[in-house]
Amino acid sequence: MKITSTSGNNLFQLSHLGFVNCYLLREDDGFTLIDTADSGQAQPIIEAAKKLRLPIVRILLTHAHIDHVGSLDALHAALPDAQVGISERDARFLTGDKSLDASEPQVPLRGGYPLCTTVPTLLLHEGDRVGSLEVIATPGHTPGHIAFLDTRDRALIAGDALQTLGGVAVSGTIKPLFPLPALATWHKGLALESARKLAARQPSILAIGHGRMIAQPQAALEKAIREAEKNLKIKQEV
Repeated sequence: MKITSTSGNNLFQLSHLGFVNCYLLREDDGFTLIDTADSGQAQPIIEAAKKLRLPIVRILLTHAHIDHVGSLDALHAALPDAQVGISERDARFLTGDKSLDASEPQVPLRGGYPLCTTVPTLLLHEGDRVGSLEVIATPGHTPGHIAFLDTRDRALIAGDALQTLGGVAVSGTIKPLFPLPALATWHKGLALESARKLAARQPSILAIGHGRMIAQPQAALEKAIREAEKNLKIKQEV
């Protein structure tokens, strides 16, 4: 895995095949791993943490798609004492429950939701704190998608709420050079609302599931939101 650090040296991007990212966040007690990439990446992730000289003490998941939870069970087997956290909503997908709540848009789910044997120890909600991270509910890509804001430096780890590979885009906006996040997005309207919510937090760094990290991303975020608004308006008018 390729390791890329930020200027603050707390956040490290681990990239597999150049387009699947997960993250190690330095805390006082060790690393928080955010997402687990696709299957077969447990050992490379563990080796990356060893290279950076800290243990992985918790695993947090932005959502339950296969390229974010693919190595969860293998990591849990190798690191049984590490806490595992995911939104209470997306936790259901890990068990194979793909039902929608009555309060949710009745739109078919998209993307792959693998069965996982790991039982989360933390069921997360908007406003929860895990170490230095604040949980932000960002539904749209999946019903229970969440992002994490580092309260120390405002680095935002946003999963697939946005992408930068192929161009900065709100989840659901197709970028021809890398359309996969858009094709796996459940509800574009909610994804747009979530992107606005994240932009309002004025992050210092944008770190996402697919693509490079961006420092001072506000202008890029606002441009991506305008593009998503335009696309959604055109679709509604057709």
